[in-house]
Amino acid sequence: MFSYILKFIKSLNSNSHPGEIANAVSIGVILGFLPKNNAFWYILFVLFLFIRINKGSLLFFTLVFGLLAHNFDTYFDKLGYYILTLPSLVPTFKALLDIPFVAFTKLNNTIVMGSLAAGLCCYIPVYGISRVFIKFWRAFLAPAVRKTKLVTLLSKLPIIQKIGEMV
Repeated sequence: MFSYILKFIKSLNSNSHPGEIANAVSIGVILGFLPKNNAFWYILFVLFLFIRINKGSLLFFTLVFGLLAHNFDTYFDKLGYYILTLPSLVPTFKALLDIPFVAFTKLNNTIVMGSLAAGLCCYIPVYGISRVFIKFWRAFLAPAVRKTKLVTLLSKLPIIQKIGEMV
């Protein structure tokens, strides 16, 4: 977990495009909200590994939002139940369940469907907020943080230097 945090902080200060980091944060929200006990999560995870995004940020925010997701399960359940019982979508979900492999994705589970819908709804706002934050961090916050006494003191410690070299 510590290495993911360091990779994320390093990516904030690196030359990588802010869109790559913001996209990774948004995808991390989707993967973090989804329950990890179904094939759908693993399919999405592997698919997102092939996209050009910052992998450290993706893993860090998947972990962060995965830890927060259980607090929202009741809301995901209600949203998923609403989506799965929409009269116009019921035939589609019934047809999907007749396909052999689709049952392993557990898309008929209310929490899986609700967390997927919530993650997709959060994608664009999280992307915009992340992109603005990255630009603000690079322009104003990073130089101010580098000049603080705590950071200068910590950067002189040999163990911090070794960790910085490994990342």
